[in-house]
Amino acid sequence: MTKSLIGTYRDMESASKVVNDLVNAGFHRNSISLIANNADDRYASYVQPDVNLDDTAKGAGAGAAIGGIGGLLLGLGALAIPGIGPILAAGPIAAALAGAGIGAVTGGIIGALVDLGIPEESAEVYAEGIRRGNVLVVVQVADNRTDEATRIMQQKGLIDIEGEAKSWRSSGWTGFDANADYTKNPVPARSATVRDDLNDETIEVVEEEMRVGKRAVETGGVRVRSYVREVPVQEQVNLREEHVQVERRAVDRPATSADFDTFKEGTIEVKETQEEAVIAKEARVVEEVRVSKNVDQRTETVQDTVRRTEVEVEQLGSTGRAGNSFAAYETYDPEFRTYYKSSHSGKGSYDRYQPAYRYGYTLASDSRYQGRNWNEVEAEARRDWNSTNQNSWEDFKDDIRYAWERVRGKH
Repeated sequence: MTKSLIGTYRDMESASKVVNDLVNAGFHRNSISLIANNADDRYASYVQPDVNLDDTAKGAGAGAAIGGIGGLLLGLGALAIPGIGPILAAGPIAAALAGAGIGAVTGGIIGALVDLGIPEESAEVYAEGIRRGNVLVVVQVADNRTDEATRIMQQKGLIDIEGEAKSWRSSGWTGFDANADYTKNPVPARSATVRDDLNDETIEVVEEEMRVGKRAVETGGVRVRSYVREVPVQEQVNLREEHVQVERRAVDRPATSADFDTFKEGTIEVKETQEEAVIAKEARVVEEVRVSKNVDQRTETVQDTVRRTEVEVEQLGSTGRAGNSFAAYETYDPEFRTYYKSSHSGKGSYDRYQPAYRYGYTLASDSRYQGRNWNEVEAEARRDWNSTNQNSWEDFKDDIRYAWERVRGKH
C-alpha cells in the first residue's frame, strides 16, 4: 500500500532541497511532484522553451527543464491553471494536469490533488496556498517508509498550512475560487515592503543565538520476521487384514456315540481382524466345518502437513553493502524493474515477476547461503520455491538468479 505525503514551502530553494533529499534517500523521482506559483515569471530560470514541442504544448506554456530541480524531477514545465494563473509543475501531477487539456479543466489542481488521495477540503487549502506563492511538494511512499519520508519533509521552510488557512479565514477567505481571474491582479512574489512616509520610527534589531544540542538518529538496523509455513509430508504404513474361509461338506452316515457327545448346543466364534470391522460366526453341529484364515497386506499413502518456522532478515537504512550487510530491498527495486522491461516485454505486469526478485534478494541475504555460489544453492532454492509458490520455477528462475547475483555484487 502507498500513501501521499504533502508539504508546502516558502520558496523554490527550500522545496528543491526537500526533493533532492528524497531522491538521495532512494525515493523514486517518478513518485515526487512539485507545483509552484510562477506569477511574474519568478521561476523563469527553471524552464526554457522547448523547440521540439508541438503548437498545443507551446500554447499551454510547456517548457524543458533546466536548473537544479530539472535534474531531479521529470516533466518539469509551465502551465496555466484557472483560479491560480501560471504555475511551474513537475512529476506525476504535472502529467495529470497537462493531460486534462490546455490550462487544465476548471479546478484541475484540486482534482489532481484529490486523485492523489488528498481530501477535497484540504486540497482547496493547498491550492490557495499555491495561489498565494507557496511551493507544494507531494511524494507517494510505501507504508513502511512513511516515517522516513516525513522526517525528510519536516525541514526548515515547511509551512504550517493549517495555521495559514486559519489566518486567511479570519481575513475573509471562504474557500478556493477556481473561477476567479487573477491575471489582472496576480499574487506578487514575496518581497520586502518599502515605505517613504515615515518621520520617526524605531527599528528593533533582532539577533538569533545558535544553541547546539544533539539527538539520536537511525542509521540502520535489522528487522527479523518469523512466520509459520506448512510443508506437505507423507509416510507409508502397512495395514493387516484377515479373511475367514468357510468350507462345507455334505455327509450321510449313522451318528456314533461320539457324535451324540457333541450333539448339543454351542457357539463357535471365528474373528477376522482389520481396521474396519470384526466379523463373528455362529456354527451348529449339523455338518462338518473346516475353518482357516489367510493374511493379506496392503500399502496405503497417508498425506498431511507439518509446520516449520522460517526467518527472514531484512537490513534497514543502509544504502550499500558492507561485509555481510545488504541494502534494503527498495534500493534494488528500480534495477529489477529495468531488467524486467528488457527481459519480459509483453509477458505480463511487473507485479507478476516481483515475488521472484524479492525471493532472489532473500536468498542473497540469507546467512545459510553465504560463501556459496548459485550452482550450489539452486536445487535447494527450487524446492523451497515450488513448495511455497504456485508459479513454475522454470518461468522465474532467471529473474531469481538475477536478483541473487545483483544483491551479491556480481552485476
